[in-house]
Amino acid sequence: MLHRETDALAANRKGLPMLEKLPDSLDDLHYASLMEISSLIASGEVSPVAVTEMMLERIAKVDPGINSYLSVTADSALADAEKAKAEIDAGRDRGPLHGVPIAIKDLFHTKGVPSTFGSLAYKDFVSDKDATIVHRLKMSGAVILGRLHLHEGAYGEHHPALPRCNNPWNKDYWPGGSSSGSGAATAAGLCYGSLGTDTGGSIRFPSAACGVTGLKVTWGRTSRYGVFALADSLDTIGPMTRDAADAAAMLSAFAGSDPMDPTSLAAPVPDYLAGLDGVLGARGFRIGIDEAYLEDGVDSETVAAIRAVIATFRDLGAVLVPVKVPSRTAATSAQMVITDTESAYFHKSVYAADKSLYGPQLAKAQERGLAQNALTLTEAYITQDRFKGELARMFDGIDALISPVYPMIGARYDDMDRHLADLQSFLGFTSPYNLAGVPSITFPCGLAKVGMPLGVQLIGPHLSEGALLRAAHAYQMATDFHLQHPPLH
Repeated sequence: MLHRETDALAANRKGLPMLEKLPDSLDDLHYASLMEISSLIASGEVSPVAVTEMMLERIAKVDPGINSYLSVTADSALADAEKAKAEIDAGRDRGPLHGVPIAIKDLFHTKGVPSTFGSLAYKDFVSDKDATIVHRLKMSGAVILGRLHLHEGAYGEHHPALPRCNNPWNKDYWPGGSSSGSGAATAAGLCYGSLGTDTGGSIRFPSAACGVTGLKVTWGRTSRYGVFALADSLDTIGPMTRDAADAAAMLSAFAGSDPMDPTSLAAPVPDYLAGLDGVLGARGFRIGIDEAYLEDGVDSETVAAIRAVIATFRDLGAVLVPVKVPSRTAATSAQMVITDTESAYFHKSVYAADKSLYGPQLAKAQERGLAQNALTLTEAYITQDRFKGELARMFDGIDALISPVYPMIGARYDDMDRHLADLQSFLGFTSPYNLAGVPSITFPCGLAKVGMPLGVQLIGPHLSEGALLRAAHAYQMATDFHLQHPPLH
C-alpha cells in the first residue's frame, strides 16, 4: 500500500491489492488496474497528466492493429487531466476515478463531440449535452480518452465501411460485441476501464472474449438518458474493467436514479467499492449449479474451466446448491423479437430516409422489426413475464447462478456468419437474463489451448450487483486469471 493516499481513498482501498512500488517507467503502468493507478495519482506518485500522455502515446502505437477506438479526444483528455491535477494538488478529492483515463462506447451523447453509434446513418450526430452517465463520470474527475468501437447500432456486426475491431489476443478472433472496442481497449492496456452496454450479451461477450471483467447491471440501475438505444426495454449500461474492484469503483460513480430517465430505479446506491471490504467474500455465498445447463452444447474446455471455478468457490466457503434453470428457448426467442421491434421503432425515421446507410445485419433487424405482427410481439412480452417469475423462484434459494457466457471458445471472425445465423444458440446464455432484467458479472477463468481467454458469469437476482462484485472479487483474490494480458508489447 502506498503511503501518501488521502484518507478517503485509503478507506475505500482497505484490503485491496495495490502496487508495492512505482515502476521504473510510466510505460510499465498501462496494465495497472484502475484502483492501482488511482492510488498512485491520489498519493502524488504520478501525475494524471503524465498518465494520460502515456496512455495517448500507447493508443497511437498499439491501437492501429486493434481498432478499438473510433475517435481519440486527446485535447479534451489532456485538459481534463490538467484540471484533475490542479484539484488533487489543491487537496480536492473527487473519489477513485479522479484523474484516471477511461474510455466510452461511441453511443453516449457527449456535448460537442460526434457520436456515430457505429453507423454511417449517425456519423454527423453531435449532441449539445452530455448523457447522464457521461456527466457523472466527468463529475467524478475521470479523464475520457475517446470513443470506442461498437457493432453498428449496438447490433450484430461492425458496419462494413468501418475497419473491424480486432481481438488483442488474436486478430483472427472476434473481440465480442457489441461493446467490442470496450473489451479490446481494456484488455490491451489502452484505458483503465470503459463503458459498455448490454441488450443481449454486449458486455458479457467482449468481457469473456478479451479476458476482462464486465458487469451487466439490473435494468434501470443506470440511467439511459442521452444514450442511443438498441431496445429501450432491455438496454443496460455497465463497466468493463481489469477486475471486480475496478468495476465496483466505476459503478459507484454513475449508478442511480436520474430524473431525466423515468425508467431508472429509485433504489439507493450502495458504495460498491466499500462493500468489498469487511465481508467474508464468498463464504456462505449460495451458487446455483445446473449440471445439464453447464454442459449442454458447451465446449469441453469451457466446461472444465467453469468446474474449476466452482471448486475454487467451494474452497472459499461458498455453498453449492443444485438447481434447475428455467427453459431459455422461448425467452431467447422473445428477447430477439423485442430487440428487433424496439430497434425498428428507434431507427424508423432515419432508416426510412436512407436505408443505404445501414449495414446488412442492422438493416435485416430493421426489416424484421417493421414486419413484426402484434400477436407475436404480445407473445414475447407474455413470455418475458413468465420467465421473470420462473427465474425469481429459482433465486429464492440461491444468491447467483453460475453459467457459461457462450458455448464455444471465443469465435473466429471467419465463423461469425454461421454464429449470427444461429442466434438462438449463440445468445442462449445471455439474452434470457436481459429479458428478465437481472444483473450478471463476467470474469476470466482461464486460457484455452488456442491461447484465447475463457470466461464465466455469475447471474444474480434484481439489484444484487454488490453481492456479485464481492463474489467475483473473492475469486480474483484467490486466482490470477484477471492478471493475464494479451501478447502485446
